[in-house]
Amino acid sequence: MRWIAAVVLLAAWTAAHAADPVLNIGHRGASGYAPEHTIPSYDLALELGADYIEQDLQLTSDGVLVCMHDTTLERTARGAAESCTGLVSSKTLAQVKTCDVGSWFNDAHPDLARPEYVGLQIPTLEEVFKRYRRRANYYIETKAPEAADHMEERLLALMARYKLVKPAARRWQVLIQSFSPASLKKIHGLDPSLPLITLVLGFGPSPALENGLDDIATYAVGVGPSDGFVSAALVAAADARCLGVHPYTVNDPAEMATLVAAGVTGMFTNVPDVLDGVLGNQAYKPKRAARRAAKARRTCVRST
Repeated sequence: MRWIAAVVLLAAWTAAHAADPVLNIGHRGASGYAPEHTIPSYDLALELGADYIEQDLQLTSDGVLVCMHDTTLERTARGAAESCTGLVSSKTLAQVKTCDVGSWFNDAHPDLARPEYVGLQIPTLEEVFKRYRRRANYYIETKAPEAADHMEERLLALMARYKLVKPAARRWQVLIQSFSPASLKKIHGLDPSLPLITLVLGFGPSPALENGLDDIATYAVGVGPSDGFVSAALVAAADARCLGVHPYTVNDPAEMATLVAAGVTGMFTNVPDVLDGVLGNQAYKPKRAARRAAKARRTCVRST
């Protein structure tokens, strides 16, 4: 019954917003099917219809940005304790490169296990940029930036090196998110053209919602709430401020359809093929989806 109701809502949304993109964001790649934040996970996400691949950033002790969700290594890394346990920030790049971040997935998901996952390495952000260049869209999160040495400057320098700054500004080839408003405001100060997303657990009722979004709208183009905190009030208030709404992390097709019908403009998912199927003919090619999202934002700002 929930699925049927969601389909009815989705049909109504489609009639009213046929040209609006809903961004399909591969959460840590296609992490429902492959080890998170590995090249196979990113490759698979793109094959399965993701418009963006997500990179969570950690900084090694020798100043290299690597793609890993946790600040510590224990959950996904296997290897010598001196290199593969403890804080990522306490290890050199050479140390973390000795860690196996694929075997844990095979152990946790024997039905999805593959021998080629054994021995997978933690990728650097530069390795990801080198692999996909401007063929992919990136959704990058600054993790624990307050404890990292110049994480924001290092990120922007890498984007400049791989000629991603202008594509990010013009057609949202790169979106940058964080739970840290200070980190995002720092990036905004360094380059106000870059599109930023503020991650939030949720908002209290009005006026906290309006006040929170008013501040976010001064430096960001959207908000990323936990999926359970998406409401009609949030979507309407965000829309009034030309802010996108990109909830995390949504894997159930009925919930996806309900959120699309509610007016979200993107969502994170571990299973991008499922969201691609829910969107159907609303699913654009990745580059077109990003361009249309950027254009919709500019159009909204001009009209207010």
